[in-house]
Amino acid sequence: MQLAGILFCLLGWVLSCLTTYLPQWKNLNLELNELEIWTMGLWQACVVHEEGGMQCKEFDSFLALPPELQISRILMFISNGLGLSGLLLSSFGLDCLKIGEQQQDLKKRLLLLGAIFCWISGAAVLVPVSWVAHTTVQEFWDETIPDIVPRWDFGEALFIGWFAGFCLIFGGSLLNCSVCSVPQSSSVHYTVAGVLDACQHLESNNRPRSLRD
Repeated sequence: MQLAGILFCLLGWVLSCLTTYLPQWKNLNLELNELEIWTMGLWQACVVHEEGGMQCKEFDSFLALPPELQISRILMFISNGLGLSGLLLSSFGLDCLKIGEQQQDLKKRLLLLGAIFCWISGAAVLVPVSWVAHTTVQEFWDETIPDIVPRWDFGEALFIGWFAGFCLIFGGSLLNCSVCSVPQSSSVHYTVAGVLDACQHLESNNRPRSLRD
C-alpha cells in the first residue's frame, strides 16, 4: 500500500509539473483560418500551424492576466512544491527503507505528513484547473458575445491537471491508510510476542527442579 501510494503521488506530481508549463489550457479554432489553432496557458499563448510548426509569445505582465490565470500560477507553484515535499517526507517514512528502523514513531509521522502534503497538493491542482474550466464554460455560453466571435474550448492540459489532482489525492489516501494500519499490526505482533514470553516463563517455573538443573 505504501509503494502504491508513493507511485500514485509521484505520477500526480509529474503530471502537475507538466500541467503547469503546458500552453494547452485553452484551445481556439478559427473558422476563417482552419489551418491554425490558438492555445493559451499560464505563461504564454501559442499558434499551432497545420504543417506542425508552433509560434509562442510570453505574456508581458503578470498583472495584465485574468484573475483565474493569476491565481492558477500561484496555486500550481504551491502544488508542485508541496507535492515534492510530500514525496520526500513519505519516502523517508517507508517501512522498506532501512534508515531509521529504530525510530518507527518518527517514520510514521513523516509518512503521515507526506500524505497530508500530497492531499493539499492535489487540491491545489484541482482548484485552478476547475476554475479555468468554469470560466471557459461561462464565456462559451455567454449570450452577450456575438456568435461570430470565436470561443475558447477546453485544452489538453486541463484533463491532465484533473488526472494529476486525483492521483495525488488517491496516493495520499493510500499512504494515510498504511499509517493507520501499522499500529494495529504492530500491537498484535507485540501482544503475541508478550503472550509467548509469558508462557515460556511459566513453563520454565513449573518444571521440576531436577529438570531445570
